[in-house]
Amino acid sequence: MSRFFRGGDDSSSESSSDEELYGSEEEEEEENDKLQQDDSDDDDMDQDSDEESESDSDDGAAKKGTSRFLLDVESSESEESDVEGTTKVKSAKDKRFDELEATISLIQNGQKINDWGSISNELDKLNRQVVKLQDGGKAPKAYIKCVAELEDFMNETLAKQKVTPKKMNATNARGLNAVKQRIKKGNKDYQDQIDAFRKDSDAFMESDEEEAPPPPKATKVRFEATSFPGEDDGGDFTEVTGGRGPKLTPESIPKHLRAILESRGKKNTDRLEQIKIMERLLAVAVTPYQKIRVLMTLVSARFDLGTGGASSMPLEQWKAAERELASLLSLLEKEKDHIVIEGAEEWDDDDRAPVLENGQKYIKIPGSIVSYIERLDDELTRSLQSIDPHTSEYIERLTDEGSLYNIIVQGLLYYEMLRKDASLEVPQESLNRMIQRRLDHVYFKPSQVVKILEENSWKEIPDSVDSTITPRSQSSDAAQLINVLCNYLFENSDGIIRARAMLCQIYFLALHDEYYRARDMMLTSHLQENIANFDITSQILYNRTLVQVGLCAFRKGLVYDAQNTLQEICGSGRQKELLAQGVMIQRFHQVTPEQERLEKQRQLPFHMHINLELLECVYLTCSMLLEIPLLAQTGSSPDVKKRVISKTYRRMLEYHERQIFTGPPENTRDHVMQASKALAAGEWKKATNFIHSIKIWDLMPSTEKIKTMLAKQIQEEGLRTYLFTYAPFYDTLAIETLSAMFELDSRKVSAVVSKMISHEELAAALDQVTETVIFRKGVELSRLQSLALTLSDKASSLIETNERTLEQRTQGSTNAFNRKDRQGGQRGGGQRGGRGGARTGGNTQRQAGGTQFTGGALGAAVRG
Repeated sequence: MSRFFRGGDDSSSESSSDEELYGSEEEEEEENDKLQQDDSDDDDMDQDSDEESESDSDDGAAKKGTSRFLLDVESSESEESDVEGTTKVKSAKDKRFDELEATISLIQNGQKINDWGSISNELDKLNRQVVKLQDGGKAPKAYIKCVAELEDFMNETLAKQKVTPKKMNATNARGLNAVKQRIKKGNKDYQDQIDAFRKDSDAFMESDEEEAPPPPKATKVRFEATSFPGEDDGGDFTEVTGGRGPKLTPESIPKHLRAILESRGKKNTDRLEQIKIMERLLAVAVTPYQKIRVLMTLVSARFDLGTGGASSMPLEQWKAAERELASLLSLLEKEKDHIVIEGAEEWDDDDRAPVLENGQKYIKIPGSIVSYIERLDDELTRSLQSIDPHTSEYIERLTDEGSLYNIIVQGLLYYEMLRKDASLEVPQESLNRMIQRRLDHVYFKPSQVVKILEENSWKEIPDSVDSTITPRSQSSDAAQLINVLCNYLFENSDGIIRARAMLCQIYFLALHDEYYRARDMMLTSHLQENIANFDITSQILYNRTLVQVGLCAFRKGLVYDAQNTLQEICGSGRQKELLAQGVMIQRFHQVTPEQERLEKQRQLPFHMHINLELLECVYLTCSMLLEIPLLAQTGSSPDVKKRVISKTYRRMLEYHERQIFTGPPENTRDHVMQASKALAAGEWKKATNFIHSIKIWDLMPSTEKIKTMLAKQIQEEGLRTYLFTYAPFYDTLAIETLSAMFELDSRKVSAVVSKMISHEELAAALDQVTETVIFRKGVELSRLQSLALTLSDKASSLIETNERTLEQRTQGSTNAFNRKDRQGGQRGGGQRGGRGGARTGGNTQRQAGGTQFTGGALGAAVRG
């Protein structure tokens, strides 16, 4: 036998160095001697252990081959118990009993030190543990003893508090109140056992001792089936997919639902398995109350699959939740005496179903239908955000919006029905939230799409049901529908919901070319003054509405209004971020992962986007029509104070003019820049061709009408630019000449010239008899005069800057120019009387050899 497999006794370690000198034969002899010596010196316990080891070795020698690794079938029960003792395995039930006893001991320790905070926590834990240890509806006796003694101790404490002047601290008082409520609620289920314990505690604890299940044998492995509260260990089972499960009955539904609700949010919870169980519960549910409870729990469990900031709810689970929510609304519509409202009391009795008592009209079930619908809507939005919008998958997913809109309308009708009964006290906020959700799905859509949505939704609703807010007869008119919904929110809500309703109506009006109504509502709402105080989603809606109003003004031909409205959004260079249509990459600003995640959650689905290229094209075109005449006016009259309408456009124009070679235009920006260059040169036809060749105009409704409007605007602005540029070179100019040059009607030319004269933009007079423009001379400054004025302005600004700098450095000191190294304030016998004062007395000429500037030959001639 090798020395590496010897017994671990003390003598082996002492003689390890000597063993290396001997061979294998000597090692075996030495081991035998030592073993004999150990056998003679061991005590009784060692003898017993040696006997066991010898018997095991004898048995092992008797068996050969594979049979020596297996237990003998004819072995005695004592041998089996020995084997089990060496490989003891606790069952799940035993482990739960151990946990129960540990929790009871913690509660007893809390009673000793009067720590009601820990008692409250441990009692909550104990109530969860006892659910899994019920045997035929009866709780373990240790639990009954614990809660009975705890109730007595609690009553004693409450009695002491009434007569003791010293009050309990806040933590203990909260814990005591929590324990009081839990005992009052939990002891109802086991009142018979508690009464039996109070009657005779010793007899109760000794009678019918609970038999622990025999431990499993070491040679066999058993897996526990999933246990449910209220099910006996030997109950009936039915075959289910993937294994065996408990037989579900209508009577066991409340207990199963309670167990599922308690396990929500915990780690290692199989949510899909819970959903399968609830689907089976729904199949066996009989009464409306059971069906409503199971449907609500099932929808909540499906929503749990979509928790987390990055992942969206699976598609099949969303569709299943949508179907179940529709079934729930249909069931509530059919069963008028069952209502789901917020704040209703939970039905605690799992043994019997709730029934209508005398004086009751409804069976109230706690829940919030509007919260389910809002969550379903949010999950659809998250799903659309995560799908590539340029694929067919996005289109297929978008079709689910129709079924969601049907549920929103049905939910609105349900809350209208609840509001009719004043005794229910349904809050107005729930109805407002439903109307806001309905408004969010229609305000950005054209009237034709809204009409189709409304028709499909009313087809799913019985003819006997109608809405008091939006009657079935008025659903075909989209404008009327938006107006009714918004007016209802104006009257019955305030704060953010009211502001969002107003923005939605303004957006809808601007989308349908009702510019003046949209503008008046925007101005009278005064939202621009306090929009910064609203939440970010409302600010995004405000930006979208502002952009839509600007686009509406452009379609109406109101170039100045359109440019002025779009300036705030487009001039910032952050259109994508302000409209929630993308995340801007910040070059000098770090964004934390949490901020990036929140920013992505705020992004709008693609079908709600406003085309940013079209927006930029409209903004640059409007800026061109305003800036080019202004540049011509300031170029011909430098005395006019320079003002900039669009800094963004000016920067682009300057960059384009610095280019040495400009090729044909490739994108929208190039087209507008080259059109600007042509318009400034008086080539209005070329500018019109550049603007018309932009393909983005095809995305706007009435494309030809818009192109005609743009051509007319370019002709008028070309006329104004021509007059600003070439007015100094004319004495008179005939209206007919201008009309032929710009292909405008004579009356239109006269109107443009008259407007320029009245606004004092043009120094001229209009002779209506001869139809000529007579320019006044001497009003414009010459080139030299303009340069002189510019120089004087710059000199005066330089003086002001120097004086401000001096004031800051000297802090207003009067002796700022006196040097410290002067002796008696004299230099060369002269004195300065102050700032800029003349020298008085002394030799005014400086001594030769100094470093002063003499002026060279010119200076010498002047001095001579």
